[in-house]
Amino acid sequence: MLFDKYRYVVIEGPIGVGKTSLTQKLARHLNANTLLEKPEENPFLAKFYDDPARHALATQLYFLFQRGNEVRELAKMDFLQQTTVSDYLFDKDMLFARLTLSDAEFSLYQQAHQNIALQAPTPDLVIYLQGSTDTLLTRVHKRALQYERNITDDYLVRLARSYSDFFHHYDAAPVLVVNSDNLDFIGNKDHFDLLLQRISDMRSSREFFSLGG
Repeated sequence: MLFDKYRYVVIEGPIGVGKTSLTQKLARHLNANTLLEKPEENPFLAKFYDDPARHALATQLYFLFQRGNEVRELAKMDFLQQTTVSDYLFDKDMLFARLTLSDAEFSLYQQAHQNIALQAPTPDLVIYLQGSTDTLLTRVHKRALQYERNITDDYLVRLARSYSDFFHHYDAAPVLVVNSDNLDFIGNKDHFDLLLQRISDMRSSREFFSLGG
C-alpha cells in the first residue's frame, strides 16, 4: 500500500501555502487521523499582526503550551493502526521564535521550551510546501481570515526565508519539497494524483516536485 511506510505524515510551509487544506484532503483520502494547528484559538495572534514587538512573546508562549498538550495527545495515537496527517511540524517551533522575539525574549522562551520538554515522534515523511510571496499573499487575501488581515509582505518574505533555511538543514525525516505556485491540490484532481505518485516514487531522503508554469 502507498502509505504503509508513512504512518505519520507532516505537511509544512509558510502562512497561506495551503498546508491545512492539503492535510485535510490527504487525511480523507487515506482515512487517517488529523493533527491540526489551531491558530484561531490563540487570543494573541491578531494582536501580534497589529503590533509584533509587543505581542510576539505572548503569542509564542501560547503556541508552545498548546503544542505541549498536543504532544501528549499525539503520544496516545497508535501509529501502527492508523495513519496520522498533521499540518505542522513540532520541530519548527523555534523557527517562529527566532523570527519574532528579541534576544531577551528568546532566552526566556528557550527556558520555557526546555521545561515543557517537547518530545514529539519523528515524522515518517514531511511534505514541505513552498510558495512565492505573491502566491502566499494571494492565498492569504483569498481566505480573508480576520486575524491575518494585517500580515505584511515583509513578514511573509522573512517567514518564507526562515522556512527555506530551516528545511535546508532539516534531516530528521525524509522531505518532499513541493513548489506549490502552479499546483492546486484541492481543485485539480490531476495535481493531487501527481503528488500521490511522487510520494509513492520517493527513493531518497530529499526529493523535489514542481510543475512548470
